[in-house]
Amino acid sequence: MPYQSDIEIAQSVAPAPIEDIAASLGLARRDIELYGDYKAKVVPAVAQRLQERPDGKLILVTAITPTPAGEGKTTTTVGLGDALHKMGKKTVLALREPSLGPVFGIKGGAAGGGWAQVIPMEDINLHFTGDMHAIGAANNLLAAMLDNHIHQGNALGIDVRRITWKRCVDMNDRQLRQVTDGLGGRLNGVPREDGFDITVASEIMAILCLADGLEDLKQKLASIVVGYTRDEQPVTAGQLKAQGAMAALLKDAIKPNLVQTLEHTPALVHGGPFANIAHGCNSVAATRLALKLGDYVVTEAGFGADLGAEKFLDIKCRKAGLKPDAVVIVATVRALKHHGGAAKADLTSENLDALEKGLPNLLKHIENITVKFGLPAVVAINRFPADTEAELALVRRKCEEMGANVALSEVWAKGGEGGLELAEEVLRLTEKPNHFRMMYADEQPLREKIEAVVQEIYGGDGGDYLPAAARELDKLENLGYGCLPVCMAKTQYSLSDNPALTGWPKGFRVTVKNVRLSAGAGFVVVLTGDIMTMPGLPKVPAAEAIDVDADGRITGLF
Repeated sequence: MPYQSDIEIAQSVAPAPIEDIAASLGLARRDIELYGDYKAKVVPAVAQRLQERPDGKLILVTAITPTPAGEGKTTTTVGLGDALHKMGKKTVLALREPSLGPVFGIKGGAAGGGWAQVIPMEDINLHFTGDMHAIGAANNLLAAMLDNHIHQGNALGIDVRRITWKRCVDMNDRQLRQVTDGLGGRLNGVPREDGFDITVASEIMAILCLADGLEDLKQKLASIVVGYTRDEQPVTAGQLKAQGAMAALLKDAIKPNLVQTLEHTPALVHGGPFANIAHGCNSVAATRLALKLGDYVVTEAGFGADLGAEKFLDIKCRKAGLKPDAVVIVATVRALKHHGGAAKADLTSENLDALEKGLPNLLKHIENITVKFGLPAVVAINRFPADTEAELALVRRKCEEMGANVALSEVWAKGGEGGLELAEEVLRLTEKPNHFRMMYADEQPLREKIEAVVQEIYGGDGGDYLPAAARELDKLENLGYGCLPVCMAKTQYSLSDNPALTGWPKGFRVTVKNVRLSAGAGFVVVLTGDIMTMPGLPKVPAAEAIDVDADGRITGLF
């Protein structure tokens, strides 16, 4: 019998009215703004009202380095939340919003999978409540006001060769990476080289996810550096008087979105910066609200622990004053065999040799979480039917040697029931003392921060800086931005900046190609290797399989 697709499973379950989900958290009808029957936004007054309530326990879910075999991080996150809910624990999920780029590209959505999903999955994976569109509109309003200022006389003396602000669109569209605009005569603007980022790489996305209310949002927006004058002085969105209108576009987008899982566990799905080109975490507003509403909060960070978890801990926790109580590292036997050199077609066959060769990738992530960051961790093996007992025993033994227990997760097939073993271990870990520390201090120079991440988290020998990157780092230090954390933009497919180096590579150096200031968000983006801020579609994009019938029922969405 063929397996049901994710969307078929999601469409087979009747969701509870969102008012009932809100009521389970102690929220009244006045506390939410309805977006149909099964989606809502939580009004800011709720967070203000609950300020004095003690925080729940914060559980961070991360993963090994991604492979084509898949890891199931979001699926595990949702299933763990359902398992805790099933055990009678007041649990809230805090998840990221998907981007349309991966949805129509190759990666897929971000609503989980199998019997561990957030619903309505079609809405969440497509337009949802319009947050992405609002972010894109605010980003492009600033771009329009910048170019209009130049066209209308350029009173600020902006050097058109030193404009750093890009337009954005929430789609994988390589054609827009580099463009020339303002052509066609004086009335059409000033000709210049330009380009687009994907919306989830926009600084507006980062700002929305790190802002503490509307006033803080406006201050952060005003601090955005859009370019430089002819004498190398930064020009901000505040100088263009853009922050008020941008905030007006974002006034609803800043409110966390409330939905539910297949098992009716409440979920706040809000914000979605990519972890390979941005900081990879859901909004501070959603996480803080979840901590006030639930006794246990399960959240995730993007891609592997070297990317999403590092940025969650070094950027989000630094900015928001958060500290995880436990960390889950998701792995699959098949992915570890791929790291050990097994071909994708052979991953269903027992291969202890390839597994042992691939295990160092998992062990490095365990070391990073437990030793480098000082947090208690459990390894969640997302179990597949082809996994053998000998393979599972090998993983368990190697992890226990590193001081991390292993729990099997079968949430894809069994929902919350399949996550009870993992939930029990997580509950145990949340009661243990931890010694959380960050990789670097605010006062360290930018190069030292980069080297700390490269050497300690990636396991590399250090960084090599192209001339443009070196000059930009020096400039930012001189302008007073050296105190900011670094947001490393790196391939997700390797601990190094070379996607071909799987497992736990040794003896490599990371090439820093360029550096971007995100003054509003409060970090410096460090571009390494061949990473791009505008992805492209694959040869056969997922969009080719997606359709909708005459009744509006969507098919082919995973």
